[in-house]
Amino acid sequence: MTVSTRPVPHLEGAEHRWMTVRGARLHLAEFGTGEPVLLLHGFPQHWYAWRRLVPLLAADHRLICVDLRGFGWSEQTPRGYDTESLTADVLALLDTLGLDRVTLVTHNWAAGVGFRLGRQAPARIRAFLALNAMNPWTPHRRILPQLWRMWFTAFIEYPVVGRLVLRHWPAFTRHLLRRAVADPAGWQPAELTEFTEATQTSAHAGQALMWQYVLHEIPAGLRGTHRRSRLTVPTLLLGGEHDPVFPPAAPTDTASYADDLTVTTVPGAGHHLHEERPELVAEALRSLLARTT
Repeated sequence: MTVSTRPVPHLEGAEHRWMTVRGARLHLAEFGTGEPVLLLHGFPQHWYAWRRLVPLLAADHRLICVDLRGFGWSEQTPRGYDTESLTADVLALLDTLGLDRVTLVTHNWAAGVGFRLGRQAPARIRAFLALNAMNPWTPHRRILPQLWRMWFTAFIEYPVVGRLVLRHWPAFTRHLLRRAVADPAGWQPAELTEFTEATQTSAHAGQALMWQYVLHEIPAGLRGTHRRSRLTVPTLLLGGEHDPVFPPAAPTDTASYADDLTVTTVPGAGHHLHEERPELVAEALRSLLARTT
């Protein structure tokens, strides 16, 4: 379909590359050298979401910030936005980059890709840090009372309508970004403009991502699909105390589903920990890597 022609934001040390995997041209921004760390943004953002974390980690790590299919400066294709397809994109990208194993960092919706990768291809993931996401083993009785928090998806997920909202109602995206953090003053106006305009450009991908979640992930959760495979990758899930989208879920009986899964709540933070507490996220990643091999 299309690739964004918007100017790519500047971030010191960035090396921008495009690679074609599984029929889509994906954009990557790379920084630093060393142990490879793959960072997958959430909605409604793109690779630039990691700009505050990059300076804290680039001295010791090779950071690979990917624009998922259809977002940022990656190609928007007609299909391929379900979790299974996005996971296949990431595995194909690792093969193209010649990387046998990486550390994985994800934010919100991308955590679904991360948990699937951890179960499907554990040898490829050294450790997994998930930010602001739902513990996939959280019991339904705890999820159902929280569904009201997802009210905004009703404006996005439906075909045609969702694309129109994202493309022609930028105030909606700006509102989502501002309400998601504990302190909206932490956003710079230029940052809100960048992510809002990028979301207008990637309206098809944003709508399709939400719709595929409705079609595939919700039914899979009701069927208990996550419980059929075990997570063996060392994993840390960080949530914000004031996250209005995904409230931090206390650990369930994770020993039944995961070898090493820790869920931690960050006091005073909201839904964008990489924006609000980048130093804490960087330290959490270092600690996670220090106990893995």
